[in-house]
Amino acid sequence: VQLQASGGGLVQPGGSLRLSCAASGIRVSGYTMSWYRQAPGKQREFVAAIISAGATNYADSVRGRFTVSRDISKNTVYLRMNSLKYEDTAAYYCKAIGARGTYWGQGTQVTVSS
Repeated sequence: VQLQASGGGLVQPGGSLRLSCAASGIRVSGYTMSWYRQAPGKQREFVAAIISAGATNYADSVRGRFTVSRDISKNTVYLRMNSLKYEDTAAYYCKAIGARGTYWGQGTQVTVSS
């Protein structure tokens, strides 16, 4: 199982980015797919999730600004991030939870800076 996260980068406050998490070895439609983030010196925290049935959930800090979605045909999960703030700076990780186990991808760095 591999989860390949990409799409991070440097963006100004108020800007947008879209992260992707391409899965292999599992079907994203059968797993709860989540995004987490970890800023330097802080614990990894939950950002957003999409369950197998398609419902979504968000951390209060990102609700209304971030959108999690998936493309089953591409076996990929996305995190659209709008109105980015300095405090969104972190390494972002995707996570899959399902019957076969729990899997983490490598991080993709998002830096919000002027």
